[in-house]
Amino acid sequence: MPHAVSADGVRIAYQVRGAGDPLVLLAGQANSHHWWDGVREDFERAHRTITLDYRGTGDSDKPDEPYNTEGFARDALAVLDDLGIDRAHVYGTSMGGRVAQCLAAHHPDRVRALVLGCTSPGGRHGIERDRDVRASLARPEPAARQALLALMYTPAWTAAHPGPCTTLGDPTMPAYARRRHLAASNGHDTWDALPGIGAPTLVVHGSDDLLNPTANAPLLAERIPGARLELIAGARHAYFDEFRAVAGPLVLHFLREHSGTADRLRV
Repeated sequence: MPHAVSADGVRIAYQVRGAGDPLVLLAGQANSHHWWDGVREDFERAHRTITLDYRGTGDSDKPDEPYNTEGFARDALAVLDDLGIDRAHVYGTSMGGRVAQCLAAHHPDRVRALVLGCTSPGGRHGIERDRDVRASLARPEPAARQALLALMYTPAWTAAHPGPCTTLGDPTMPAYARRRHLAASNGHDTWDALPGIGAPTLVVHGSDDLLNPTANAPLLAERIPGARLELIAGARHAYFDEFRAVAGPLVLHFLREHSGTADRLRV
């Protein structure tokens, strides 16, 4: 598996599949590239899809030091640099959407079109999950995992799909890395930077998302100039997976509207 080397010397594993305009897919908190396993093939038919294992996950290095979403964005840039890609579409979900905000706001020359899924601006302007949700996730295992599963998917979906589930966290992560990821996501705040995002932006969210409350979606759409908002009725946090038949075509259509010049190589 290839690795890029970030500015601080950390090795970042990445995976490339498909052909076409490059599309970076950014996973949720404490997840590796396997977050996208259930839907990746939908995108690789039209795009050269690029995933990475965040530091602390998968086959990437796992330093025991503070992480932050801007650092994860720099790791993604290191991957693009290693591949010689100048600009790419970026689709981030959950914490990956926070990382995608950092990419588009602070490195605008590298982002062609931006999709922000089930995510939040963070900080004092972001809408936090309620106390009952936080309490359910703080219970001992396996109760916490069952609570997370219920926040990600509807009961009908989980009954029909007994697993294994690839969106509930990377089981290979050391405990310290999980804590580092949680701190990185909790410390995210791009509110002041969002109005400076110039990339065409689509904001997507499930209408029934309690893990990252749906109220964050209009906040982002109103804060980013010209952003479009799409709510997927009945969907919870993992809308992209359970509601694949709706979400995939929606995102692909948006990217197609802004494709054609993304795969420029650095010279």
